[in-house]
Amino acid sequence: MKQRLPLRFGRRQQGDSSIALIKVGKSSLSTDPIVPKESNKEIRVDILIIGVLLIAFECIVLAVSGFVVYKYCVWANKNISNNEQVGLGEDVAPKSYTYAELEKVTDGFKEELGRGAFGIVYRGAIWNGEKIVAVKRLDKLLAEREREFQTEVKVIGRTHHKNLVRLLGYCHDGPNRLLVYDYMSNGSLADILFKPSKQRPSCDRRIEIARNIAKGIIYLHEECEPQIIHCDIKPHNILMDENGCAKLADFRLAKLLKPDQTKTYTDIRGTKGYVAPEWHRNLPVTIKVDVYSFGIMLLEIICCRRNTDFDLPEEEALLEEWAYHCFECGELGKLLNDEVVDKKQLEIMVKVALWCILDEPSLRPSMKKVLHLLEGTVDIPIPPSPTSFLTAL
Repeated sequence: MKQRLPLRFGRRQQGDSSIALIKVGKSSLSTDPIVPKESNKEIRVDILIIGVLLIAFECIVLAVSGFVVYKYCVWANKNISNNEQVGLGEDVAPKSYTYAELEKVTDGFKEELGRGAFGIVYRGAIWNGEKIVAVKRLDKLLAEREREFQTEVKVIGRTHHKNLVRLLGYCHDGPNRLLVYDYMSNGSLADILFKPSKQRPSCDRRIEIARNIAKGIIYLHEECEPQIIHCDIKPHNILMDENGCAKLADFRLAKLLKPDQTKTYTDIRGTKGYVAPEWHRNLPVTIKVDVYSFGIMLLEIICCRRNTDFDLPEEEALLEEWAYHCFECGELGKLLNDEVVDKKQLEIMVKVALWCILDEPSLRPSMKKVLHLLEGTVDIPIPPSPTSFLTAL
């Protein structure tokens, strides 16, 4: 009798000595070789070794990477330090000083260079005495002064141009607010133009000064992001370095425009005599307010006198009116008391100035156009009569 495995109905008969033969098919049993336990153990050991090696390799890579980063940081810091000491760190942000450090730098604020309505400027020396600096200490820590201090650091600290005075450092220590600038050994443009003891610069020299100033303003208006309106262009804020290069200074009243902004509303800023008419009319303020101030200052550069002088005859007291009168009558020599100058250059400067001080902001040229006009590369049309002279004072 045939039965399939398992033999469910099999039973054992005691005393039966017969022999049973059981036929088993080959497919019912596994023919795979049995893997010894030792082989499994070896595989696990190999996997463990590979894992340890991978972890060790990753640790080595991390260690090497960390070392490289560390060495780079050390090198970068050392390089910046070296650049500062030799005067090459011009793109490095202004350094933060403590009050005690600047007190030491100025030898206890010993030598006064000048003073104004907002503070006193002292002579100092940094980099082991190798570099002379001007340290400006603001007088009072009022809310207005604090805003002006923050504006100065924010604006000039991010700029770099050969016709802008460079901010080297600042102090924001308790109630003390100080600014550290490059030292300008030749004083201000106001000293050159208005001091009787100073010899008048030549006409060529005056044009060169005007061009330098224009280049600095162009940088603020067209090359900075966002645009910067200086808001206080005047001879006192133009400083002269040891080589006679004019540099724009004092950014405490500056206004930053947003990236998509071309005009803004703000309270009147600037100095009487240089303030554009739109300031007084609650109109939007644009970069053209700087153009107006530059035009007034350009007339002062031409004539080496202040824009308002009531010690002069009545018709000459207001410089902008007097300049247009002389231009209209073809008597520009009167502006310089018959000083011998190049008449063509004089006419160029006067015409440019008269275009800059037009009452309507949109009619004033951009500072880039002003520079082209001063360089004589563009023909200058006859300027219309400026208006609202009194409202600009």
